[in-house]
Amino acid sequence: MHPIQHAQTRPDHPAIIMAGSGHTVTYGEMDQAANRFAQLLRARGFAPDDAFAVLLENTHHYFTLVWGSQRAGTLLVPISTRLTAPEIAYILKDSEAKLLVTSRLFDGVMPDIRAELPELDILTIGAEDDEDFEAALASHSADPIPDQRAGLTMLYSSGTTGRPKGIRPAPPADPDPTAMVPFVALATMGAGMPADGSMVYLSPAPLYHAAPLAWCSSAQRLGGTIVVVEKFDPETALAAIEKYRVTDSQWVPTHFVRMLKLDPAVRTKYDLSSHKRALHAAAPCPVPIKQEMIEWWGPIVNEYYAGSEGIGMTMIHAPDWLEHPGSVGRPIHGTLHICGPDGEEVAQGEDGLIYFENDILPTYHNDAAKTQEAMHPKGWMTLGDIGHTDADGFLYLTDRKSHMIISGGVNIYPQEIENLLVSHDKVMDAAVIGAPDPDFGEKVVAVVQPIDMANAGDELEQELRDYLEPQLARLKMPRLFDFRPELPREANGKLYKRELRDEFAAKAEG
Repeated sequence: MHPIQHAQTRPDHPAIIMAGSGHTVTYGEMDQAANRFAQLLRARGFAPDDAFAVLLENTHHYFTLVWGSQRAGTLLVPISTRLTAPEIAYILKDSEAKLLVTSRLFDGVMPDIRAELPELDILTIGAEDDEDFEAALASHSADPIPDQRAGLTMLYSSGTTGRPKGIRPAPPADPDPTAMVPFVALATMGAGMPADGSMVYLSPAPLYHAAPLAWCSSAQRLGGTIVVVEKFDPETALAAIEKYRVTDSQWVPTHFVRMLKLDPAVRTKYDLSSHKRALHAAAPCPVPIKQEMIEWWGPIVNEYYAGSEGIGMTMIHAPDWLEHPGSVGRPIHGTLHICGPDGEEVAQGEDGLIYFENDILPTYHNDAAKTQEAMHPKGWMTLGDIGHTDADGFLYLTDRKSHMIISGGVNIYPQEIENLLVSHDKVMDAAVIGAPDPDFGEKVVAVVQPIDMANAGDELEQELRDYLEPQLARLKMPRLFDFRPELPREANGKLYKRELRDEFAAKAEG
C-alpha cells in the first residue's frame, strides 16, 4: 500500500485537507506533485542519500516534499519552525543540506541564513523571483523518474539538553519506494488504524516533528485522508473532528490540558461521534488528565511510548490503562530492558534506564560519541528515560535522566511534581527544574503558567503549596514559584527545560 498505488486506483480521493481553509489535495494531484519534485531533485544534481532541508509551517506542500523524496531516495531534513537563525544554520551545515525549501513566513531569518550559507540553494513558497518553489515545481515533468527508490528522513533532536543531533535511520531493507514499511504494521495492528482507505486522520501538531510526520505518512500509505490543522487551537481541533468526520487522531498531553480547560459549554458542543481512535505520546500524561479524557471521549484514548530514533515502541489501549493507570503499555516493537547504573537489569518495580533491543538501530549524525553513550554493552539502545515495569509487564515512565534534580544528595524527578501542578484547576502548564543552590547543590523551582495571569502572585503560590503538601514529600516541594504567561514549549509538546535551567544558572552566577 502506497500513495503511488492509491493515485492509480482512487485518484480523486482526498489525500490532504487543510482544516482551516478546507483546501483539498487528491491522491492524483499529490502523486503528480511528488513526481515533479523528484524530477526537480534529479535536475539539480541530487543523488540518493543527498540531503535537503524543509523549514515550513503546516501546509499541503509538505507532502509533496515527503513523497517526492521517497521516490528520489534522498534524505529529508525537517527543521523546527521555533528555531533561531543560528540554530537553523547549524542544522543545515551539520546535515550537509544542498537545498532548503521554505516559505515567506520565514523571511525574517533568511538574511542571516543566506549570509551564513551563501552557496545554499533555496526555494521559497510565495517568492516572486527565480527562487519560487511552485514555479520551479511546475517546470518539471509529472512523470515518474526512472530510478525511483525509497528515501529517508533525518530528524533532529529537539535540543532540550544541548545542540540538536541528527538521528540517521538505518537504510530501508527494500529500496522499492512502494515496499511495506514496519511503521504501517504498527499503525494497523498496534493502533488499530483501518487499512481500507476509510480513515480520516486529524493531525493537530507541527509536521516537522517525528510523530505527525510518521502517522500522517502511514495514514496516506493506508489510503486515508489526513486533515492538517494549520496551528493548534483547542476549539478549532474539536470543530475539525465534527466538520470532517474524523475517525483517527494523534495528540500530546498539552493538547488534552488545553481542551479540558475550555469552558464546558464550548468543549461539549461539538459532535465527536465519528472519532474512533485517539493516540497520544511525546510526553507523559498526568493520570487525572488521562482519566478526564477517557470520561469525555470514551475508551478510545490510546497511548504509546517511542522516540524519533525508532528503536522501540510500547502501546496501551484505554481499557488496559484503566487497569494500569499511568502506564505507557507493553512493547509492540523491540524488546524492553530496564537497567541500573551498573548495566545489569533491575528487578520488577525498580526504576532504571529504559533500553530497547532491536535488530535495526539508528546512529547520531556526525556524533559517534553520542551514539556510543546511548548504547548498552549488549547492543541495546536508550532514549534516556527512566522507568519501571509492573508484574504484568506494563511500563511506567518516571522521568528523563537528564531532568533529574539532585538536592542535598537526594534524587528528585520533576515529572511527578509537574503532573500534580498541571492537574490544578488554575494551572495551564508547569515546568519543574533544578536551579543552583549554595547549600543543597540544586533547589526545586516550579515555573508555572496560570490559566489567568491576573491570578499570579503570593496568593496562588500559597494555594499551590497547600495543594501539593499532602501529595509530596517535603524535600520535593518547590522552594521557588515563578509565574509566566507562557513556557518555552514546542508545539509538539516538548518542553525546552534547557532554556529555563540556563536562565536560572545565569541568575545564580550574576
